[in-house]
Amino acid sequence: MRVLLINGSPRREGNTFLALSEIAKVLEQEGIESEIVGVGTRAVRGCIVCGTCKKRGTNQCVFGDDICNEVSARMAKCDAVIVGSPVYYGQPNGTVLSLLQRMFYSAGKYFEGKPAAAVAVCRRGGATAAFQTLQMPFQMMNMPIVTSQYWNIVYGREEGQAALDAEGMQTMRTLARNMAYLLKATEGKKRPEAEPRQATHFIR
Repeated sequence: MRVLLINGSPRREGNTFLALSEIAKVLEQEGIESEIVGVGTRAVRGCIVCGTCKKRGTNQCVFGDDICNEVSARMAKCDAVIVGSPVYYGQPNGTVLSLLQRMFYSAGKYFEGKPAAAVAVCRRGGATAAFQTLQMPFQMMNMPIVTSQYWNIVYGREEGQAALDAEGMQTMRTLARNMAYLLKATEGKKRPEAEPRQATHFIR
């Protein structure tokens, strides 16, 4: 079993990385492999809903000039995903949102039904709003959401300060154990059969 950890911060080893590293350490203790991949500092374009990925059936976005298809391909080999992001203006980093939206649209089959969790890292406020935003796509993809002893939030401003948030780090460890528990409990189990999709709107 393997978990993909997405670091939604442009800082390679900042506080979001510290939070995800705490999770990775406990997953390893539980016998589960993990990999942290960062969004980096290069631009990640937003989805333009061109539908080319659907027409081609390739599970790849037509735009191959950023990390979207690379991360989707890594997810194809993983059993679960945890997405961490710093909080900017009460929201997740725009780069990670663009990445998630394009991956779910173009390569949703790699994510659907797999356990998922979100982690928000902030200086002071806005974490719960960012945390909720990160979790919204999981619910649309039938992904069981893994919880912890509290909302998955870590506090810290300057690089390295997240390690001083004792409760936040404990929350990350609890999240990791809960993820390990769910993965082990469902290993080899068949997912419930989905009903044919009924897509409606407010007009009809």
